[in-house]
Amino acid sequence: MENDQRTIEPAKLKRELKVADAAAFSVGLIGPVGVMALLGAGAASMLGGGATWAFIFALVAVALVAFGFVKLSRHIAHTGSVYATVGLTLGPRAGFIAGWSLLLGYVTIGAGSGIEIGLFVTQLFKDLGIAFEPDWIWITIVALALVVILGRREVHTITRLLLFAELIGAVLVVILDIVIFVRVGAGNAPSGQTFSWKFLALPSGTDISVIAGAAVFGFLAFAGFEGAATLGEETSNPKRDIPRAIKIAIVVVGVFYLITIVAQSLGYGLDAAGIKKFGASSAPYGDLAGAFVGQWLADLLTLAAIFSLFAIFVGTMAGASRVLFALARDSGTQTPLTRVSKHGSPTVALTTVAVLAFLVILIERLTKAAVLDATFWALTIGTIALLVAYVLATLGAIRFLFFGKVASTPKWQIVVPILGLALVVYTLYKNAVGLDAPYSWFPYMVVGWLLIGFLISFRKGLTSSIARNLLAMNTPVLEPGEKVNEL
Repeated sequence: MENDQRTIEPAKLKRELKVADAAAFSVGLIGPVGVMALLGAGAASMLGGGATWAFIFALVAVALVAFGFVKLSRHIAHTGSVYATVGLTLGPRAGFIAGWSLLLGYVTIGAGSGIEIGLFVTQLFKDLGIAFEPDWIWITIVALALVVILGRREVHTITRLLLFAELIGAVLVVILDIVIFVRVGAGNAPSGQTFSWKFLALPSGTDISVIAGAAVFGFLAFAGFEGAATLGEETSNPKRDIPRAIKIAIVVVGVFYLITIVAQSLGYGLDAAGIKKFGASSAPYGDLAGAFVGQWLADLLTLAAIFSLFAIFVGTMAGASRVLFALARDSGTQTPLTRVSKHGSPTVALTTVAVLAFLVILIERLTKAAVLDATFWALTIGTIALLVAYVLATLGAIRFLFFGKVASTPKWQIVVPILGLALVVYTLYKNAVGLDAPYSWFPYMVVGWLLIGFLISFRKGLTSSIARNLLAMNTPVLEPGEKVNEL
């Protein structure tokens, strides 16, 4: 019998997670402690003392985009995340391409986080006076090997690791933030910094287009907020707990970011010298902790950033493996990618995405790029790929929630996903047009990857198999007799 004439017996993942686990997975995949170890400085390099606006812009846009994710996850529970939601709302071909884009986003952001681990491990050795400077690629490869080993364990082990890694680091960062606020407010900051509302002031001539350009750092900061959706088949009550987990992750991480970016801006100072130093820094935690508290806290925060980045690495590889597992399982072919270990982990898919991440890391190293450049290059590619997936997911949410036969969302609420879609598309545009190399190349790399996925989607029987298997896994989503439209 032809592959496209049957529905495969789906491989099973273990349902063992609660809302706290799903939220921890999203928070850990975002990795807020590791993110703010570097991305605040990136935003400051473009917006100066007004770096806070990059995160405000991104928080608003992510909240608007998350509206569709939250609503759809009440109807669709699938380990493919964006792949499944788009596949069931816009059609199997669009779903496959969305999942393909999400896969690239997770792999490259994971690789970028692994490279960044090399940056901070080297920094920690230097600060501790250890005369050992290995090439960053070896540190990253060791981290990748540990990710694969850990990723083979039960999923609740992964979620606990992500949660604890972030909690410990977040406590240390908040302590530093409080010290900065107190000393700046009391007027006894190390370099005479004083409190000022100028952290909301933008450089002269800055307009919305500049903010949108800088918002790539903000979007990257929230990359993975939808990660809980990849646990749709491993959560006990996914249609209740996944929406809650997504909302919890955005609120908790958003508050953390806003407090920390304000503290960093005030800590460096909002005069020209402070803004310049902040924008050029490769270790904001170390700079500020050393100045405001002591080197011991700087070292602890560097260590916390390493653990947080490792948590991102684990989370992105786990998320990518589940997306790849779902794409392979629903394709209608028997493939090793659908194998699940006794611990409930898609181990072959995990190994495959780890190989892809290694290739990204190796290519970066062969370019002889500095570790900081290599980090931002991989992270930027990943962010563009995620934004493409978000655009498709938001379009699917609009269609399903406001023009479908099942959901009865009030029509006036359509303004929310439309605004989110507009902000994401504009940010994509600002990060694809008028940039200098190599950043001008990255959108074309993403387009090339999507073209490969588009061509694969025409394999005989692929889309019909995906359509049937998505419906089989999510029969409550559509009315009896209603078909998934193929685009």
